Amino acid sequence: MNEVFRSIPELISHRALHSPDQIAFKQNQYEIDYLHLDLFSTNLACSLVEQGLEHHDSVAIWAPNSIEWIVAAVAIHKAGGKIVPINTRMKGLEAEYILNASHAKFLFTVDNFLGQDFGKIAKKQNLSFLQTVIYLNNKNIFINNNPHSLDCLPEIDSQDTADIIFTSGTTGKPKGVMVSHEQNIKVFDYWSTHIGLKDSDRYLIVNPFFHTFGYKAGWLACLIRGCIGFPLDVFDPEAVLSLIHEESITMLPGPPTLYQSLMQSKSFSESNISSLRLGVTGAATIPVQLIHDMRDVLGFETVITAYGLTESTGVVSMCTTVDSAETIANTSGKAIEGVEIKCVNADGIELPPFEAGEILVRGFNVMKGYFEDLKATHDAIDSEGWLHTGDIGFLDESGYLKITDRVKDMFIVGGFNTYPAEIENIMSSNAAIAQVAVIGVPDERMGEVAKAFVILKNQMNISEEALIAWCKENMANYKVPRTIKFVDKLPTNAAGKIMKFELKE
Repeated sequence: MNEVFRSIPELISHRALHSPDQIAFKQNQYEIDYLHLDLFSTNLACSLVEQGLEHHDSVAIWAPNSIEWIVAAVAIHKAGGKIVPINTRMKGLEAEYILNASHAKFLFTVDNFLGQDFGKIAKKQNLSFLQTVIYLNNKNIFINNNPHSLDCLPEIDSQDTADIIFTSGTTGKPKGVMVSHEQNIKVFDYWSTHIGLKDSDRYLIVNPFFHTFGYKAGWLACLIRGCIGFPLDVFDPEAVLSLIHEESITMLPGPPTLYQSLMQSKSFSESNISSLRLGVTGAATIPVQLIHDMRDVLGFETVITAYGLTESTGVVSMCTTVDSAETIANTSGKAIEGVEIKCVNADGIELPPFEAGEILVRGFNVMKGYFEDLKATHDAIDSEGWLHTGDIGFLDESGYLKITDRVKDMFIVGGFNTYPAEIENIMSSNAAIAQVAVIGVPDERMGEVAKAFVILKNQMNISEEALIAWCKENMANYKVPRTIKFVDKLPTNAAGKIMKFELKE
């Protein structure tokens, strides 16, 4: 993208003007070109303004991935609003908190997703700001039979807040992260260029739109590069394998669990996935073997890992296309251009290479702040502009970042700080293990000890005693899980991250 766009609406207008007939997105049998994406979103934006939406108002979207989701999001931006995505796994009280905390006046939703009518659920909650619920599966909302002048739409500034995305709330109440139009476009123009996303790519967007990975690295990246996006509402390995073949999918990012699930699928061996070209993943722990498998088994030409968080507009560091499998699996690459990283100890003193501490980030990607929460913003971003991530890691002598864990996931075994990701990384090298998640559990003598939840590979078998013995041979004794539970699946959120609080429960 050579042009510099001030806002997402300006980017859409450019695409509609220069490539009106080009297909932007396709889902099932429905497809939309740039001309109609621009037209429908403008119609809806004018309607929102007519119904009382004012510049800088918040509008929530509680719905699965769809073309309608994208049209609604662009319309909200054109009307000067801020998008507030809501996790489709959430229940009534959780959605109520986000709707109230974001001051959302409008809600776009659906009346039947996995048997749930989100609009009906929302109407039962105690909502302080919500005025209107609009169903996305009513196609009439995109058609304006009485076209109005575009004068009704405000001018969008590059510094206007484009979205408020709420954090997971694992350390307390979720907080709303504010990011501007300019930050979104600048970060994901860089990201798209760096990974080698082309206008000829066919991008299957499995990651949910309520998450930065599905929204910004997903459909927004498609718009920035001009490639075709294929939104998928529910992840199903068989459906994904089918779509890769039918639509000649070239781009498929996702968490490690996505690729592991595909390879464990019953129909994998008969599937034609030869079109796959580009894969992007990221996690605190990634088995080196998975990177080899992504290249050799899944057939990706390019495999890249990256690190980011909602508060950093989704991206902090990235590997390169020429890095080794070991580097890609064991590090999260170097800081993107214009961004600084340092690791500090508990006293805030910068640490030398290979010494682990809290990861701090500074640059154009750091959020504007938490919505309506100055204290939390000041706690997260210090007076010098450094974002305190809460992640633990170290930099090597070349500036490559290694994530070792989350501060809050750490537990103490007999006085030793113990990081689940470190144990998971070692256990992942065992040939019998497909996936593993480790938590700390109370212990009378040691305070806490490790417990591992393990999914075995197909046709593999190992006893708890044998696996614990293997762990004793391969890691310090205080890290060795005292108990191992074999499971068929691990609880994951819709973004593919393992929900350790459920394991603890």
